[in-house]
Amino acid sequence: MSTPQPAPAWLAQLRAQHGAAAAPARTAPDAVNLPMIRRWCEAMGERNPLYLDEDFAQSTEYGGIVAPPAMLEVWTMGRFSGADAPTVGGLLGIAQVDAAGFTAVVATNLEQEYLRYLRPGDLVTQQVFLEEVSEEKRTALGAGHFLNYRYEFTDQDGAVVGRMRFRILKFRPAPQAEPAPVAAALKPAHPRPAITHDTAFFWEGLKEHRLLIRRCTRCQHLHHPPGPSCPQCQSSDWVAQQMSGRGIVYSYVIVHQPQLAAFGYPLPVALVELEEGIRLIANLPRVSPERVRIGMPVEVEFAEVAPGYVLYAFHERGGS
Repeated sequence: MSTPQPAPAWLAQLRAQHGAAAAPARTAPDAVNLPMIRRWCEAMGERNPLYLDEDFAQSTEYGGIVAPPAMLEVWTMGRFSGADAPTVGGLLGIAQVDAAGFTAVVATNLEQEYLRYLRPGDLVTQQVFLEEVSEEKRTALGAGHFLNYRYEFTDQDGAVVGRMRFRILKFRPAPQAEPAPVAAALKPAHPRPAITHDTAFFWEGLKEHRLLIRRCTRCQHLHHPPGPSCPQCQSSDWVAQQMSGRGIVYSYVIVHQPQLAAFGYPLPVALVELEEGIRLIANLPRVSPERVRIGMPVEVEFAEVAPGYVLYAFHERGGS
């Protein structure tokens, strides 16, 4: 029977700090406010009137608008860049584990607990604690340690309004094998969608170079992506309506990573708002990244990327 080996000194020292603050407390730069609630709801597609409609919210037991619980961590987030940018690397334990050779990281679990709704005017403070560092574990990614962090969120009176537990795996990256040579003549295949009963009509329409969107026959609401029922009135009765294919770039990103072999990079990916009001995510493969702009008029195009497999994309309207 083998004798258990003592933990390395660095690990023993780190585990002795279980329960210690893992980073300085962070107080939100702004109190809970309606503009941020509205922008978050718009980005997430959240339409609950408790978060958006003051008249409705006042008629409820809450007596006014409250913030969506899932915004708990949003209020205390740092800036996108600079010294205040949020980073896992600044937490207690990360540097010690890195120094031991476990330099790769992946998030594994996140749980949130909400104790009360946040209201406009609340000022949230976040505190994070190192809860546990595991023994070395063997995982499919490689040998590593799980680090558990506990977050507590308090209001301006010091009352706890929510908690979060965040677990990451710090592991030793495996040596990279040399990729096998690929014949230059082989063209990489496009990824295929998972076609369901609800989405089959859309892909069949693309084969005919038609951009079809579901319209509810009860309330006339156009909705995409298609689902089993209308998100507005929950009716399951619908027809497929052909779109004009014309619209504007509502928003966009330029994708650099991760890269798929079937696409060219940098790749402009846009949220296109069609004339009919529906928004679709689409590639702009023939538009240079420098030329893309919000409000740019675009038009749909179709390409058969494999036998019987047609994709849609958009190009600048009036452009080549």
